[in-house]
Amino acid sequence: MEPGELKPLLTALLLPPAGPLLLALLGLLLMGRRWLGGAIVSLVGIVSLWFLSCNAIGIGLAHALLPQTRPAAVRSAAMTGVQAIVVLGGGVLAQAPEYGKAQPSAPTLERLRYGAWLARQTHKPLAFAGGVGWAAAGTGAPPEAQVARDFLHDDYGLDLRWSDSSSRDTAEGARMLQQEMRRDHIERIALVTHASHMPRSVAAFEKAGFQVVAAPTGFAQAHGRALIEWLPSTEGLTLSRAVLHEWLGLQLRAF
Repeated sequence: MEPGELKPLLTALLLPPAGPLLLALLGLLLMGRRWLGGAIVSLVGIVSLWFLSCNAIGIGLAHALLPQTRPAAVRSAAMTGVQAIVVLGGGVLAQAPEYGKAQPSAPTLERLRYGAWLARQTHKPLAFAGGVGWAAAGTGAPPEAQVARDFLHDDYGLDLRWSDSSSRDTAEGARMLQQEMRRDHIERIALVTHASHMPRSVAAFEKAGFQVVAAPTGFAQAHGRALIEWLPSTEGLTLSRAVLHEWLGLQLRAF
């Protein structure tokens, strides 16, 4: 096992839902010796999981912990100078029996759809960064770029001009794509990924040598009535987890 393969494992243990559940379990174990202290620890774990599963909390965390990015203005001067639209991968469904082949995961699908829309609006060529991520290492999953290429061609009639199918994370993708795109003198790009992922992504691509215009999608926002937003849901848990993952990544990048 390569050291990078430990990253998704450690992240899964630290972030919700596993993190709060492990805290609750620790509290139960402590109750054998110190009942009150163990009960408090266990209660903190359960309550934190409840709140982190609320979409309202996820939205609040996104605004409190992450730098905010606005939607890209297609007709702005910044977009006029863009030479290419770069879409970042977000995972694949290695087994999609109804299609008979691998398909983009929900996050990748959101990014590809917006990237295709931007490409048509701006008449700029498309690029995609994504191989087999650390979490999918050894699973036999195809490279994300391969799946994205097939999806864009079959569903949108669009072709990728550049792609990276070897990277295992965002930083590697930025470096590998820059090596390929610099042959065509591509320097200024519009970068498509989820809003929560954008701060780390922009930093990685700027470090690789690109001039980056942020083109985020998947913004943290309410989906229902106020009361429902404060009830636990899979959407709320997914959002809180994504925000905390990106916040943690930003903290570690500072060291």
